[in-house]
Amino acid sequence: MGAITVTRDLTKLIEGPHVHRNLSTPHLVETAIARGEASLAASGAVVARTGARTGRSPRDKFIVDDDSTHGKVCWGKVNQPFPREHFRALLDRVIAHMAERDLYVMDLQSGADPNYQLPVRFVCEYAWHALFVKQLFVRPTQPELENYSPRFTVIAAPEFDADPRRDHTKSSTFILTDFTDRIVLIGGTKYAGEMKKSIFGVMNYLLPGQNVLPMHCSANVGADGDTALFFGLSGTGKTTLSADPARRLIGDDEHGWSVDGVFNFEGGCYAKCIDLTEEKEPQIFHAIRFGSVLENVVIDKNTGIPDYTDVRYTENTRAAYPIENIANAMIPGVGGHPRNVLFLAADAFGVLPPVARLNPSQAMYHFLSGYTAKLAGTEAGLGSEPVPEFSACFGSPFLPLAPGLYAEMLGNRLREHNAQCWLVNTGWSGGGFGVGKRMSLKITRAIVDAILNGALAQADYAVEPAFGLSIPTSCPHVPPEILNPRNMWAEKHAYDTQAGLLASKFEDNFRKFNVPDEVRAAGPHAKK
Repeated sequence: MGAITVTRDLTKLIEGPHVHRNLSTPHLVETAIARGEASLAASGAVVARTGARTGRSPRDKFIVDDDSTHGKVCWGKVNQPFPREHFRALLDRVIAHMAERDLYVMDLQSGADPNYQLPVRFVCEYAWHALFVKQLFVRPTQPELENYSPRFTVIAAPEFDADPRRDHTKSSTFILTDFTDRIVLIGGTKYAGEMKKSIFGVMNYLLPGQNVLPMHCSANVGADGDTALFFGLSGTGKTTLSADPARRLIGDDEHGWSVDGVFNFEGGCYAKCIDLTEEKEPQIFHAIRFGSVLENVVIDKNTGIPDYTDVRYTENTRAAYPIENIANAMIPGVGGHPRNVLFLAADAFGVLPPVARLNPSQAMYHFLSGYTAKLAGTEAGLGSEPVPEFSACFGSPFLPLAPGLYAEMLGNRLREHNAQCWLVNTGWSGGGFGVGKRMSLKITRAIVDAILNGALAQADYAVEPAFGLSIPTSCPHVPPEILNPRNMWAEKHAYDTQAGLLASKFEDNFRKFNVPDEVRAAGPHAKK
């Protein structure tokens, strides 16, 4: 991936008696507890609190604007420019801060395919942060460590708060990426997910130049080697549906699609824990054991048992664990070219069908739309109606380049490898939120099974009028009346009105994209 230009100052962060490099998992667990950074759950997982920041801080994320990025990055609300001179000044202050503290350095890799691996060195102020990245990224073998040379460095300084007036940040928190010196600089936040997602953004920037499509999706593979991809925003079932005991998990979140097939960017999983139970998600439940990291999960003081229903700190409770903790994981995380690509949407308007077959133009349209819906009452400021959420390519916060570039790559991959794309609604049927009912997991799993075993490829199809989508007239173990969403509404005119409303939302969002006419025409057809 090209040579790294390392500033001499970084040697202060990786040398000296205060630096602890590539510690074992038990040593990191012991250190995090001894330093008071974390506690231990009954399962052996390390439990850490992230303070005020319990999730990502998108408004505090910047890319250094210089000759290498100025004409390449899609600048805007997501990719905010940061002057190089201010970055270097802040970097110097962070290095001085870190030089006075114990540091935990982990030499890891992003990318399970050796042809596209990015060696990444993490320099952490917290031992539990070092444990977190060790569990989430690909862990080099001992021979690989002996010849290790990082091509990106992540510096995580949660105890360093920026001064916005001095440092030209928006707050005390900052997540800065410099693609010239290949440094990610993070401070003012204890939320470990910033390290994970920063490297995802780096891969999204670098890999298209190598003819690899980076994707925010989960992936698994069946017994006959058929790979499937699952795209979807939070709450749509991406992690749950890809964790299938009958299939092997390639990865739960970030992948690349190369000329050779699919590969995981990571060596671990970062699962949401809210309402986690052994009955609903046994694979994830049993994966959380010694060496795993729990973020903001409440632990019983007497028993040490996690209470996954307690959201006193945040609903964004998380577990990080190595993918080996999943019994049927693919090691290494590589698979062939996908046979099926699923877009998951939790449609709280109750308009989208439970499943629809997409042609490549429709796939590009819905990939760029990246739709799901937020529910009333789940966030401050939401009213009584569902709120549509659009995230380009199902991952707009992590896309440094123009979304159309990724969508064009997806369309080309689908055509080249004859992969079938599907839209699966894991949301509401028979009415929107508060009127209809949410699709049962049993129904959704039956639909996914029918996609993956080829049953839906043999079904008859009809076109529903609202979005022009091809919907099956039958599906094994699914009542046929459910398949056409309009049939499930007691008042058909109410469905038509709701469909028109959602169609308008799609069209309003899609106006910002510069795409071929056939892609724009693949959008909704409902009358407004």
